[in-house]
Amino acid sequence: MSNLNRLGDPVSRRTFIAATGAAGILSVAGCTETESGGDGGGGGEVIVTGSSTVFPISDTMAERFMEENDEINVTVDSTGSGGGFENNFCPGDSDINGASRPIKSEEEESCSGNDVNPIEFQIASDALTMAVSPDNNFVDQITYEEMAEIWKEDGAETWADVNSDWPDEEFVLFGPDTTSGTFDWFTENVVGEGGNHRDDYEPTEDDNTIVQGISDNEYAIGYFGYSYYAENEDRLKALEVSEDGDEFVAPSLEAAESGDYPMARPLFIYANEESIGDEPVYDFLEYYLDNSDASFIADDIGYVPSSSDQVDENLSTLEEHA
Repeated sequence: MSNLNRLGDPVSRRTFIAATGAAGILSVAGCTETESGGDGGGGGEVIVTGSSTVFPISDTMAERFMEENDEINVTVDSTGSGGGFENNFCPGDSDINGASRPIKSEEEESCSGNDVNPIEFQIASDALTMAVSPDNNFVDQITYEEMAEIWKEDGAETWADVNSDWPDEEFVLFGPDTTSGTFDWFTENVVGEGGNHRDDYEPTEDDNTIVQGISDNEYAIGYFGYSYYAENEDRLKALEVSEDGDEFVAPSLEAAESGDYPMARPLFIYANEESIGDEPVYDFLEYYLDNSDASFIADDIGYVPSSSDQVDENLSTLEEHA
């Protein structure tokens, strides 16, 4: 049965630490100087950094976890996949890093140099979305080739440069920062391994800034994780995408889950193996992974939940490294 049709949150597969009663504590989104690790007995700190795409999942998991475990403080900071690896996780300053693409070999080397061993968990899937303003009445569909012309270095400058049926107006471009895993995935898979992503656009790690910029200008275009489109459907128009120009598919959770949508991609969290040995980090990871096939991931956040098999695999991996 499809994860998208689940009627409720999953029953726990593991025994969690006892809930301590006080509810309603929210996760703290923002940088923190607190060191990772706990003091045992159910208390302590967990620090999560990384992908802005994964952030809504991690933030929601933190809120829900802390409602049941008020002695553990989970802070979640949206830094970008690469920014989180470089500045927080690999230096050993965060316990968990979200990533919208797999960790790079150079990041693994950086982590290794600091005695950080990243353990990978795939926790959801996304439909990377290319969007324009609802005021844009000239484009509904776009190919990989056309997106590459728009976004590559020394590429097109006007819409008409890409398609003569489109207006002779310059692009207004909004996209993720170079520290973003979304930037990396799009550059490698759409712009092309042999090409470079242009730098004359408005880069940001705040996907809501991209949403705002696109919605205000009929000649604007930008891309981000599907969750941010789902939250702003009345302000945006998502483009149907084709990799080869034959069949165009609109971004949706169903199309991402089936594999029909060309820009579907997996989402990850990486845990520092040493941090897994800390009780608060282990308990939060166990909760996170055990609930990664929950219906709220699709219904409330806008991503494809993990499969039950993926959850079991993740929990087994967690136990192996505890």
